[in-house]
Amino acid sequence: MSEKIEIIEGARVGIFGGTFNPLHMGHVNVITTVHGRLNLDNVVVVPAAQNPLKAAVEGPNHEQRVEMLHRGLDEFPYVIVDDQELHRGGVSYTIDTVKAYSEKVAPENLYLIVGLDQFEEFDKWKDFEKILTLANLVVVTRPKHSLPFSEEDMPKGLKSLVAVFDRQFVALTTGRSIEFVRLQDIDVSASEVRKRLRTGRNVDKFISIKVEEYLREQGLFAPLGPRIGDYEAFTHFCAQALFERKAINVRGFDLRPTEAPTEFTLIASGTSTRHASSLAEAVMRAVKDEYNVFPQSLEGSQEGRWVVLDYGALIVHVFYDFVRQEYRLEDLWRQGKDLQIKEAPAPQPAKS
Repeated sequence: MSEKIEIIEGARVGIFGGTFNPLHMGHVNVITTVHGRLNLDNVVVVPAAQNPLKAAVEGPNHEQRVEMLHRGLDEFPYVIVDDQELHRGGVSYTIDTVKAYSEKVAPENLYLIVGLDQFEEFDKWKDFEKILTLANLVVVTRPKHSLPFSEEDMPKGLKSLVAVFDRQFVALTTGRSIEFVRLQDIDVSASEVRKRLRTGRNVDKFISIKVEEYLREQGLFAPLGPRIGDYEAFTHFCAQALFERKAINVRGFDLRPTEAPTEFTLIASGTSTRHASSLAEAVMRAVKDEYNVFPQSLEGSQEGRWVVLDYGALIVHVFYDFVRQEYRLEDLWRQGKDLQIKEAPAPQPAKS
């Protein structure tokens, strides 16, 4: 724990981590609701250096994220912004942060706050059982995710830890508990906020004025267009990155003649879910090397069934081929122009 952070003895403390890329009203809703519901003395907001279950996307650097959090949360005197994970660097593991706070806060008074989407894969977290001996878990609802109805709906790795199951409260064999907190859901995601900022749409309902002012001041989430330039050429560039990793059935479409929400789209298949994920990673690496940009958002890379990379005016869809046949996205783009994507010939060695 940072030496600058003082926790009063006996305080009830919640830990709320995340990338906060950017801080939005959904985050604020979690902080204020859990603070009031559990009668916490402090909510510690911990920006992660790198989430091991998420790929990098465009956004603020470490210092900018910390400043954004200070500006966006300064009206809540019980909030503490702790940048310890940024100073540790590398991949952020929640267990390290929980251990640091367990030296100051008794287990019965320490609460780790996670979203229901995170809870569904909590048993994949490093040392999740140890976390549940050092802190209680608070799970907040998320749009499109359902609370567990019974013990059978719990993540597989947690079932053996359940002592008593109640719809809103689970007592664990570790002596700790899991409490489910229903939010008045604000249906907003960081990826949607980023898209709105990059396309100049109104974000008043999704982020505070102070956060928006800071993002504009720092030039964060500005449109990618000036950095990418010719998006048709960019589409062909991404296609070649796919071909180099043996993607199959690569097709590209110019959707500018249509009312589609993007100008270009690229679709490709992998022979397995692992292949599909590696294809998406290959595109990300090639684009970062050539254009020095990350996608605005990345979805589905862990599962590899349908991976979506959002580069603003270009959306790249990479499927496990079996899944692609179910959706037949090409049928949606019939009114667009087929770019007749072809693999570039391999360079020939120079003659001596």
